Amino acid sequence: MVMFAAYAARIDRDEPLNGLELGERPAPQAPTGWAVVDVRAASLNHHDLWSLRGVGLGEDALPMILGCDAAGVDADGNEVVLHSVIGQTGHGVGPNEPRSLLTERYQGTFAEQVAVPAWNVLPKPKELSFEEAACLPTAWLTAYRMLFTNAGVRPGDSVLVQGAGGGVATAAIVLGAAAGLRMYATSRDEAKRKRAEDLGAEAAVPPGTRLPHRVDAVLETVGAATWSHSVKSLRPGGTVVISGATSGPNPAAVELQRIFFLELKVVGSTMGSKEELAGLLNFCASKDVRPVIDTVLPLDRAREGFEKMATGDLFGKVVLTR
Repeated sequence: MVMFAAYAARIDRDEPLNGLELGERPAPQAPTGWAVVDVRAASLNHHDLWSLRGVGLGEDALPMILGCDAAGVDADGNEVVLHSVIGQTGHGVGPNEPRSLLTERYQGTFAEQVAVPAWNVLPKPKELSFEEAACLPTAWLTAYRMLFTNAGVRPGDSVLVQGAGGGVATAAIVLGAAAGLRMYATSRDEAKRKRAEDLGAEAAVPPGTRLPHRVDAVLETVGAATWSHSVKSLRPGGTVVISGATSGPNPAAVELQRIFFLELKVVGSTMGSKEELAGLLNFCASKDVRPVIDTVLPLDRAREGFEKMATGDLFGKVVLTR
């Protein structure tokens, strides 16, 4: 049995899209304790571009179907959402296997079907469409964990989100505003700043701009380009939560003096747990929160979606559908 898929056929660190192929791949076989899900929608993440560059994906694992996130229908006809972290609790894998994301060891979701451990399958709330639900398991779950687990903020606190427009940053603005946080954002693009304010940010400003007041927490996914501004924007005792560094991991000024003198906290954050994903799904369903979707494309036009992500020409998520 074969199926249509978008996959990494080769690694190209300088021109990652050169390694992207669309065509037939073997349909998944589910080992004991795993489930096959018919994919109805899957969303792109920067992780997919990094995979094409060979980050977290070796030549020996190719060809690899890309895609971490998906919503679909299981063998019993249930509408489901997939948790993307494999082996987080040992379910479905060997006892000594470290956790990984789909596409690092196991074939991903940019296909007609995907196999995952049965433990990784969650019910899809009826309030969410397949396209909306498919946006949640990576970028939105990352933002949810950053805000509600690692930032240490409460309703009424203020949070700066660096780089409005990216998937995690957009999710954080929407989730934070819905939870009663005072959200601020930065972007180089005036249209993206306006969108951020429309989504609930009190103010969106160019990177490096001084805020009306210092904030309780900063969510940092940009890295080197915004790090100094992030640290300088925090109140004494505040927290910067880092889940990415798209502009590079080595800032020119680390700001160590400011960090120790003001007793700032620096917290790393990666993805989230299955329980946090369940909480995110319930939060979105009950509070009428919906992921921001930039573009919906059929799977056979996946290359267009990758090009939009590679150029940064988007606000919100790119979703691939069958």
